[in-house]
Amino acid sequence: MPHCKYLIIGSSHAALEAVSAIRMQDTEGSLTMITRDSHLPYSPTVLPYVVSGRSKADNVALRDQSYFEQHAVEFVTNRSLSSIEPDCNTAVLDNGDRWQYEKLLLATGASPIIPPIPGLDKVKHLVLRTLEDAVALRDASQKAKKAIVLGAGLVGMHGAENLAEAGLEVTIIEMQTQVLPGYFDPQAAQMIQSAFDQHGINMKMGHKAVSISPQSSDQQNTGCRVELDSGETLDADLLLVSTGVRPIFDYCSGSHLQTDQGILVDNHMSTNQKNIWAAGDVAQAKDFYSDTKVTTGILPDAVEQGRIAGMAMSDDPSLKNYSGGVPINTYTFYGQQAISVGTSDSSSGPLNGEPTDKLEIELTVDSDKGYFQKIIFKDNRLQGISGINAALDPGIMWQLILRRIDLGAVKKEFVAQPLETGRRLMSGTWR
Repeated sequence: MPHCKYLIIGSSHAALEAVSAIRMQDTEGSLTMITRDSHLPYSPTVLPYVVSGRSKADNVALRDQSYFEQHAVEFVTNRSLSSIEPDCNTAVLDNGDRWQYEKLLLATGASPIIPPIPGLDKVKHLVLRTLEDAVALRDASQKAKKAIVLGAGLVGMHGAENLAEAGLEVTIIEMQTQVLPGYFDPQAAQMIQSAFDQHGINMKMGHKAVSISPQSSDQQNTGCRVELDSGETLDADLLLVSTGVRPIFDYCSGSHLQTDQGILVDNHMSTNQKNIWAAGDVAQAKDFYSDTKVTTGILPDAVEQGRIAGMAMSDDPSLKNYSGGVPINTYTFYGQQAISVGTSDSSSGPLNGEPTDKLEIELTVDSDKGYFQKIIFKDNRLQGISGINAALDPGIMWQLILRRIDLGAVKKEFVAQPLETGRRLMSGTWR
């Protein structure tokens, strides 16, 4: 039975950051990384650029083979985790191999949600979560004329824009009344949607697909007909399903690991089972704004969680608690940039246990110039900031929120110039 001191399941940002943290403290302990992918590690954020052709599929690796050799990491591909036996520190893979570990990190990520729409399983449909998915979508777009995208989240919006730029007639179907729900408030979302409207993308907002069937005239069974709740029917020869993702943790069955929407972890990314940690999309960790535990699916959070897990696994004396999940998203569309950090919509209810009337909101909008900036304060501390074509540094805004920096003395200046003011503040506090 293979044995290693550190066993990491997964190969994206959380896993790679854990490797870096472990090797900072322990340069010799045996370390194995196992991934279900057949490729070197890559970021899911690059996939839309593979679809568009701006990035080549064979040139998107976050680490090359020499990195693993240099850091003495055994890198195993095309294998997934089947089950865990915590009592004997053993991980069982899908091919039956059993790996014994001293310390185990679960960074298994998430997989696309396939909605229970009648008939969806009878037609060919694509998703966008892996490098293979991106290549398949790119190839399919070169043969198609009409595309339907289910979902107006980040993946759906990226996919729709790339398909339209490839010359396809594109329709987006979203059951919510706005694009990018959960990322931007309705006003900002409408500005983003307007750009898609102007580029000829058909937006079906506030509607959902109630049935999907093959096109009767399609001899190759690649096309589909989608019926909406309004009774309208739409035909397409490419269907992209982008209705969200869910953490992968089916291997936890029988392990006594505590799970909910993901694998529950403490402030050091430890699970309830000795010698097992979880980080990234699969981890359900502390929320920054409340006492609840959430799965965030945010890249910077995955990096931070992976770093903390690696430090905890290697007994790093400088280990600190996880501050909590704060959303951070940067979205580029049609040459414009939208940024959202922290909370973006105070209309959804209380924030951090406080009524929304205790929040201070500074809003600046110029629709003609496509400019939007919204800043949310509570007790002179930044709770959230979002912008379209606004000069913002999302990393600095993220740190201002995480560090709960009092902005009272510079609030007016910050509202007028958040980029410059934020940089000046952080230059004096960043360590």
